[in-house]
Amino acid sequence: MAIKTLGYFTNNQFVKSSTDKFYPVFNPSTGEQIAQMPRCTTAEVKTVIENAHSAYEKWSKVPVIKRVQILYKVRDLLIEHMDELTELCATEHGKNWEESKGDILKAKEGTELACSMPSLLQGESLMDASNGYDTVLYRESMGVFVGIAPFNFPAMIPMGWMAPVCIACGNAIVLKVAGATPMTSLRIAELYKEAGLPDGVLNIVSCDRNDTQELISNDKVVGITFVGSTSVGRYIYETAAKYGKRVQCLCEAKNHALVLEDAALDRTAAGIINASYGCAGERCMALPVVVVQESIADKLVEKLVALAKKVKVGPAYDKTTGLGPVYSAEHKKSVSDWIQKGIDEGAKVILDGRNVKVKGYENGFYLAPTILDNVTSEMSVGTREIFGPVLCIKRVKNFEEGLAVMNANPFANGSVIYTQNGYYAREFVRNTHGGMVGVNVGIPVPVGVFSFTGHKYSFFGDLHCLGRDSFKFYTDSKTVTTHWFDEHEAKSTKVSTWDGTI
Repeated sequence: MAIKTLGYFTNNQFVKSSTDKFYPVFNPSTGEQIAQMPRCTTAEVKTVIENAHSAYEKWSKVPVIKRVQILYKVRDLLIEHMDELTELCATEHGKNWEESKGDILKAKEGTELACSMPSLLQGESLMDASNGYDTVLYRESMGVFVGIAPFNFPAMIPMGWMAPVCIACGNAIVLKVAGATPMTSLRIAELYKEAGLPDGVLNIVSCDRNDTQELISNDKVVGITFVGSTSVGRYIYETAAKYGKRVQCLCEAKNHALVLEDAALDRTAAGIINASYGCAGERCMALPVVVVQESIADKLVEKLVALAKKVKVGPAYDKTTGLGPVYSAEHKKSVSDWIQKGIDEGAKVILDGRNVKVKGYENGFYLAPTILDNVTSEMSVGTREIFGPVLCIKRVKNFEEGLAVMNANPFANGSVIYTQNGYYAREFVRNTHGGMVGVNVGIPVPVGVFSFTGHKYSFFGDLHCLGRDSFKFYTDSKTVTTHWFDEHEAKSTKVSTWDGTI
């Protein structure tokens, strides 16, 4: 198979990079390299930022109602090209068909949120804030933002969480996409062009760490939005803040679910399997740890093992596949090493997915569902993010111990309780550290009209993505206080020290 050389995207066209360094793009289902994405040079990164800045000057003056008309067209084009984009996402990432389709649907959801911007950007006003003084608050666009996206959601994160709202608010954006999974984003960028987005408003590059520093520090960049590891996110947060940028960093997780003895076990087990192994566990809202009361632990584990064994492992674009491959050979090794580390730390492996073989796809990057029992919080496998199809079981005596185990974790993206008891559900919601909480919901990600609200080391910043936080992140507030002189005051030379502000 010929390996396609991709270009970076700026001024509504694909540009051939002058670099001699590329990121390989694989089809994880077959293990074959299908494309290569350039590691753009410093000069190219600077040029793209300049293009975005020039575009911003005109785009920011386009009325918001006209800006969102283009996004309405983008939304319609996403629907029109749904199957094409789903197959592209499945091919380059490895999510199964329904998961890949969901990735595109989430990009559509973020676009729909952006289409509501005429209402969300309405300001505030108060007549006679002080006697004869009126105050109005406006929200204004800011400039060029940089979005740094991870490999695991090539549509939802760059083209759902980042680009649509940023653009609707009147800004321009430079997306640094993951070199391993760039093709879905690049194809959606073409749809933005088809919808009529002006040159330079949306730009896509991929580059190494040195040139990512340029994206963070460039004086024409006003803000950074990042999704990825906690170590990198914390660095970007600290560095971007030093340069005076607005910044939000969505980072790692180790989400836990607490299963109480009154839970509906059959439905609970099914929900856990879905949350743990969906997207091959490669999502920050996966459910990699179950904290279960000892009185029902054996029964729950038995049900989980039985369901996990039924999950069909196969190529991503086979619509009967339940669990596709992980995205790279290196990541497969990393997850496999984590499984072994868990065993070495004393966990009991009751289902081992490391040696799975898929007929006809022997070179694919496959792992089957894995379950580690008797995991404790002292084990790194029970505390650190694995990012693969591995489920850890922690056993506790009661609700109070379970909640304490969960809250001791340094990450707090999501947390879940399975129970039929309203009292314990309410106590959990009130006292869990998790930013997104599920009551009998294994993946408690709210729809996009609400913000994605991770806590602790899962998030660095003040304003989250999506929801009402999103348009606040991409705009600055400006207050205007107005006072008109009557005939008597116009002739007066006496002015209060506070001039109407008290």
